[in-house]
Amino acid sequence: MRRISLALGVFLCLSAPATAQQVTPIVHELDNGMKFLLIPRPGDPNISAGWVTKVGSVNESAGTTGVAHLFEHMMFKGTDTIGTTDAEADRRVIEHLDGLHAQIREHEQELIRQERLGLIDDWKNPEHRTPAHQELMDDFQTALDEQKGLIIKDDFDRIYTGQGASGMNAGTGNDFTVYFINVPANKLELWFWMESDRLQNPVFREFYSERDVVHEERRLRVDSTPTGLLTEQFNAMFWESSPYGWPIGGWPSDLYGMTREEALAFFDVYYAPNNLAAALVGDFDPDEAIAWAEQYFGGIPRGPREPEPVRTWEMEQQGEKRMYGTADTTPQVQIRYHTVADGHVDEPALVVMGQVLSGRTGRLFKSIVEEQELATQASGGQNGFKYDGYFQLTGLAKDGVTPEQVEEAIYSEIEKLKSEVVGERELQKVKNQNAAAEFRRLQGSFGLMVQLLLNEAGRGWDVINTVGPKLQAVTVEDIQRVANEYFDDDKRAVAIYTRDENAAPVDPRLAGLDDAERQQIGMVQQQLAGATAELLPQLQQQLVGMEAQASQVPEENQDMFQLILELVRERIAELEEEGQ
Repeated sequence: MRRISLALGVFLCLSAPATAQQVTPIVHELDNGMKFLLIPRPGDPNISAGWVTKVGSVNESAGTTGVAHLFEHMMFKGTDTIGTTDAEADRRVIEHLDGLHAQIREHEQELIRQERLGLIDDWKNPEHRTPAHQELMDDFQTALDEQKGLIIKDDFDRIYTGQGASGMNAGTGNDFTVYFINVPANKLELWFWMESDRLQNPVFREFYSERDVVHEERRLRVDSTPTGLLTEQFNAMFWESSPYGWPIGGWPSDLYGMTREEALAFFDVYYAPNNLAAALVGDFDPDEAIAWAEQYFGGIPRGPREPEPVRTWEMEQQGEKRMYGTADTTPQVQIRYHTVADGHVDEPALVVMGQVLSGRTGRLFKSIVEEQELATQASGGQNGFKYDGYFQLTGLAKDGVTPEQVEEAIYSEIEKLKSEVVGERELQKVKNQNAAAEFRRLQGSFGLMVQLLLNEAGRGWDVINTVGPKLQAVTVEDIQRVANEYFDDDKRAVAIYTRDENAAPVDPRLAGLDDAERQQIGMVQQQLAGATAELLPQLQQQLVGMEAQASQVPEENQDMFQLILELVRERIAELEEEGQ
């Protein structure tokens, strides 16, 4: 069965730190360094279970960008006991493929050299291959075909779903890679066995063919979306030296050239237990869970070395950066300012300032959308990563309005923040919204499990309990101070996107969504289009879960979330009608 994740981005946006309630997991650390965060909730028939490795695209190096995301895929390929009909034969094929690939790379490097010198037009064109090169390619395909005959497709999924588990998926970010699933309360030991087995005995079969799958995913998520390539270029322009400047999926040339040996070296360091944390939320006996943690994970050795922090820092920007592009999109402006990393003392004030600006009751919407009628949507907010951060403001222009007009209107609101303190009542409204959102965020077991893992991957799980009071302590003077500190013209980057005159009309349902939300919707539509009757039960289950999560979605994401619900309901209805 294929995995389908329709709203991972929405779920992850729910993992913002809670604001007042105290979360007190039972914390158990194994001798090998792996940490378990346990929150028993009696009466919950399912247990939300997951683990995180503290590695993302920021930890990669030039030449191997995309390896963290590739491993997200490879971790579902099985072990010696899962995913193959003959483990020994499978291992021999893998070794043979590695040897062939090494020889093929030598031929490819010669073709790349010839293209660089202008002697050939495209080194990937099969017409440029020598007979020896082509023979190796044929042998390689024969070995791939042999491997396919040994593989039990989607065996990891099959075992879990056969025992009543659901929602298995994973996600890669700049600073983390997270894996999660819901398992029946009486099948928790299965989770311990399955997850420890793929960490201790991974077999990265289908490595070379899976690179093609990741290439296709990139095509769907980046190349085929209206502004995917432009956004990628804007991000690379904004970050001059920081590894946050390269895409989570990696650069295509790196992905194509990556070897299995390079990937294994990455795994040995970053998927070692001393770089991992797990979380369980649901109805279970914590003593029993700790015993299983020791039994199944305790024997996994620590990595060959401790993961190192990111070494390359962002250079200080010396002047404004601007880029212009045309796309099949609503004309819009994106403005970014360099700010601070997650946990910096100024981050709470920046977060609250973003909340003052955003939402349908925020300053940007009231001024630029409702009063001046220049935009259909306008928002802003702080994005704090582990090693750096930025504040981004976005405005979607109305028909007949240029992105530059929206840009100037946004600057006017920034100047007000610099010169005038925010009203106490306006600030209190935001703080009240934060307090109300906290209760909702902690109700769902899945959402809480994700929060624990993502926070643990950063500054530690207890950030859940410490960030909230800091947001409540922000003053109107703090907001004015950070506005003057970080909204510097020389420290910003601006992207102006105008509409391609030859583009098709925009779906009216997307009119109020920003670029990132439209890309999310596009991915959902592509996934739904490929959903077959066998995925109908999974879609129905996801719909129930999403409807239960609806009240927890932030106000600024509600339009996108409701459209996703509408699209899922439409596809379910189509599949049900086809099955009649």
